Amino acid sequence: MSVSSLHLKVLIIVPAYNEAEQIKAVIEDIRVHAPYADIAVVNDGSADDTLQQALLTGATVLNLPYNLGIGGAVQTGYLHAMNEDYDIAVQIDGDGQHDPADLRQLLSDLVDNGADMAIGSRFLDKAGYQSTWMRKIGISFLSNLVSGLTGHRATDTTSGFRVCGRRAISLFAHWYPTDYPEVESLILLNNHGLRFIETPVTMRSRAFGKSSITAIKSMYYMVKVTLAILLSHSWKPGQEQSL
Repeated sequence: MSVSSLHLKVLIIVPAYNEAEQIKAVIEDIRVHAPYADIAVVNDGSADDTLQQALLTGATVLNLPYNLGIGGAVQTGYLHAMNEDYDIAVQIDGDGQHDPADLRQLLSDLVDNGADMAIGSRFLDKAGYQSTWMRKIGISFLSNLVSGLTGHRATDTTSGFRVCGRRAISLFAHWYPTDYPEVESLILLNNHGLRFIETPVTMRSRAFGKSSITAIKSMYYMVKVTLAILLSHSWKPGQEQSL
């Protein structure tokens, strides 16, 4: 599939918090593999030189003066995508773990399957970085929970490598979970009658820095997200305007 032949307007959203070491390399890599796409870096109130390094790339930079967390940063990107009338919005993390070479297949699967979101899963082909054993247990639990509640197979619910069509863009621009939103957003999609699929991708390990999620935070995360998922699943849209 040729993205340009489909005349799709594509935006790649890169949420970045203290990613000065690698943000330029991430943008350069995206441009090599997706020259057809526009790029918007969302600087989430970084304390380092992320803003300055992002500006040097020539990408659009959406600068948040305070750290809102991943949910607020990503929603800022979706608001920009909706306001600028993009057909497709892509999430690629600013830490270099997502390989833009996989983007073509994600886009192709989204369009060919008529889905609202395509998620890059590291566990379908089990290639590349697979995460730590403790996190894999947590991801497996959450994936089984989401699969059971939505009726759609999910293997990598915490993946932030995602491609969304117009309906998902509109939904997420108006409402998006905070804190750790990847899992809960799938329940939100399902509640609104939207559909997600998964595509095999190869994840990389972080080149610089380390994850902010410690063992204690992981336990808190599991409890918090599980409760949020169950509450979100029990809630159904009522008076909102149709997407």
